[in-house]
Amino acid sequence: MFVYLIRRLLLAIPTFLGITLVTFFIINAAPGGPIEQKLQKLRMGGGGDGGKSTQVSQEILDGLVKQYGFDKPIHERYFLWLKNISRLDFGESFAYQEPVIDIISSKFPVSLSFGVASLILTYLVCIPLGVKKAINAGGPFDQISGVILYILYSIPPIVLGIFLIVWFAGGSYFDWFPIGGVKADDYDSLTTLGKIGDRAYHFVLPLICYMIGSFTELTMLVRNSMLDVIKSDYIRTARSKGLGDNLVYYKHALRNAMIPVATGLGGFLRVFLAGSLIIETLFNLDGIGLLGYTSILARDYNVIMGLTFISSLMLLLGNIISDVIYVIVDPRIDFK
Repeated sequence: MFVYLIRRLLLAIPTFLGITLVTFFIINAAPGGPIEQKLQKLRMGGGGDGGKSTQVSQEILDGLVKQYGFDKPIHERYFLWLKNISRLDFGESFAYQEPVIDIISSKFPVSLSFGVASLILTYLVCIPLGVKKAINAGGPFDQISGVILYILYSIPPIVLGIFLIVWFAGGSYFDWFPIGGVKADDYDSLTTLGKIGDRAYHFVLPLICYMIGSFTELTMLVRNSMLDVIKSDYIRTARSKGLGDNLVYYKHALRNAMIPVATGLGGFLRVFLAGSLIIETLFNLDGIGLLGYTSILARDYNVIMGLTFISSLMLLLGNIISDVIYVIVDPRIDFK
């Protein structure tokens, strides 16, 4: 296992380089870079002549090219970026004029909160629900819950978000929840218990939108995995020995049924960058998803590459952790 992990870590290096290299070249090849956008602002900034655009001298243009580092070939800029990344130096944002690491860190709390909450709630609800559907496979509960789950799964997040706001956030019917944000205006004056309650109150609607897709997928994964295990010979043997259903299902069958589910736990690292542009825009959440979108529009290369670096690192480490969990849950697996 140790040799396998070392091999996986070594293979992760060229994979990471490939991801960042392709991303770096694509964003630099896209039209409308930071220099073009800066020049546009400078040309339109001379409002003293009736709103006509002003000319930008070659000296200013050369200064901008050097300021943004575009006086070097693209391959040199990529290797310079790798060198800076090795020191955890993500550079400075072109749009915000602040260190990239500070900008990303400021968006982390919102996305991380929703990522952790949705991960925990999804597993707490989906595993028991999937087991119950498997035990009652083909029955009314399984069929009705299955229809409901697939209907929810088919609803686009933007439609669900608008529906929740219109119905439950004072849009036209009930004013039960806030329309957006993550905390109340008087949040700082609340007690610790009050702060927790206020956060939970603001999380309800956007959290439903975050969970709805993975909720159905995980429930059906647990159900199908449990059904396969229930049909196994050793389960029939356990029943023939007179063991009760609860003991058979929850002691003997559940552990093996959780193997496909447990291997997906390696993806928990993705909660650090959990973000959705649609959900964050609808509910006025200043998170990673909105940051990534605005950075792409502004051609903020350093922020885009910073997000790419962190997300690819989390993905690669998550895959390795999934393999480790697989071996822990099922000792019969031995990676060579």
